[in-house]
Amino acid sequence: MHEIRFHGRGGQGTVVASILLAKAFFKTGYYVQTFPLFGVERRGAPVEAYLRLDEEKILVRSNIYTPDHIIVQDIKLLDSIDVTKGLKPAGSILMNSKAVPDSMESLSRFRLAFVDADRIAAENGLGTRTHPIINTAMIGAFAKVLGMPPLENITTAIKKEIHVKADQNILAAQQAFDRVTLF
Repeated sequence: MHEIRFHGRGGQGTVVASILLAKAFFKTGYYVQTFPLFGVERRGAPVEAYLRLDEEKILVRSNIYTPDHIIVQDIKLLDSIDVTKGLKPAGSILMNSKAVPDSMESLSRFRLAFVDADRIAAENGLGTRTHPIINTAMIGAFAKVLGMPPLENITTAIKKEIHVKADQNILAAQQAFDRVTLF
């Protein structure tokens, strides 16, 4: 079983990202389970979402406490939240960042990946310069980090679920897949 925890802020599409990724994995043949965790429901507030996937039926019905992978949609969350809490020793962290953060020492025991999803979203007219919608870019990058699901399944999920700027969202996912930097 793979367990994934998403960290983002309200308005970034964190919950939608988990749903799109779940649909892409489902199309790939996995059983999936996804659900959000909201604190204060307002734009900019921290949000978590979870995704489980397995080749067998998923019988667990609890939060994810020891994820295999973390997706961080806002690098500033590193200053206020322990995004690595419970992350398994061989776990991976994908971060939305144009540069490698200065405080990398505490993260060096994990597999790290970075993508400038803000820039990709802006290049594709997704959201605004100050509030880019980065969810499709992040799941495209994550597909490269994990080596699955196939990018065409992400494209299919975007086409079915996103009705505004679908082509730009598909392009953002493809660009992030190509631009993600793995450490």
